[in-house]
Amino acid sequence: MSALCNVTGTRATGEPLNFFERYLTLWVALCIVVGIVLGQLFPEPVQAIGGMEIAKVNLPVGALIWVMIIPMLLKIDFGALHQVKGHIRGIGVTVAINWLVKPFSMAFLGWFFIRGVFAPLLPAEQIDSYIAGLILLAAAPCTAMVFVWSRLTNGDPYFTLSQVALNDSIMIFAFAPIVGLLLGISSITVPWATLFTSVVLYIVIPVILAQIMRKRLLARGQAAFDAAMTRIQPWSVAALLLTLVLLFAFQGDAILKQPLVIALLAVPILIQVFFNSSLAYLANRALGEKHSVACPSALIGASNFFELAVAAAISLFGFESGAALATVVGVLIEVPVMLLVVRVVNASKGWYERGLRVPERAP
Repeated sequence: MSALCNVTGTRATGEPLNFFERYLTLWVALCIVVGIVLGQLFPEPVQAIGGMEIAKVNLPVGALIWVMIIPMLLKIDFGALHQVKGHIRGIGVTVAINWLVKPFSMAFLGWFFIRGVFAPLLPAEQIDSYIAGLILLAAAPCTAMVFVWSRLTNGDPYFTLSQVALNDSIMIFAFAPIVGLLLGISSITVPWATLFTSVVLYIVIPVILAQIMRKRLLARGQAAFDAAMTRIQPWSVAALLLTLVLLFAFQGDAILKQPLVIALLAVPILIQVFFNSSLAYLANRALGEKHSVACPSALIGASNFFELAVAAAISLFGFESGAALATVVGVLIEVPVMLLVVRVVNASKGWYERGLRVPERAP
């Protein structure tokens, strides 16, 4: 393992939740209030911002998404891909959950709850859009916050780093086909041109730019890289919050008319988080993988790249769509739900290790 990978690996899981991350649910709730108020008081400026589009890409939101995503992608070391073979069981479980289980289980939960159980309580014209938003939310695994979750569970930093690098590599090629397939199965029109444009704008280009920036910053030393990350991280959070304010400025009327919608959309999201994290955790235990690998595996398997989901939903279906609202519900519940999963896997460590089929390897 190179010296650079050693340094990056030890720092990959990051520090515990910072002030903004710890209270993300509160900030999202405030964004809901501020956005709704602005939308009601200043409808014309809000509509003008919504109309600033080129090829169905909203320019202000596009800029905000780049500011939001690029700092997260700077943490990804694609050089860690050669470490994948060191944790092949945990990697295999996580890849299977992320790409073969989670998108499809979320689609099923969307069909069951949104088209079935909750359909009488939801606006009929938005039901397909809500399902599309849920699919977008589950179609890409989390990239940045999992480093924090891994740190809170004493997860193996090299596994976390290599798994995230692998997921981001797969995402470039798999996101659009999976979304297109599940939207098609759901009888939702697939705007393929806009979908591929979203992949290029919000995955491919940011990944390339982030890796160029990462290489240049690391050339100046790890201290320079860490200092730069500290400076730019607040910009990422600010961009997310501004995007949410804009979105809720458009969604205000719908929320005021049917405030129960957010709670109903949260149900399938919560179920898929607990289902996928449990499945990954138990599968790693059955295969004899270390607890320090099973924890980040479960957390990566359960969490979502909600920033990408929000951007794609706005591009594909618009600010006022049910899809955009569904993805934001994912943002709203992400931190408290994932912290609950962290507590469960930490509390169950003794039970996990007693049931390993093979003795846990020494670190």
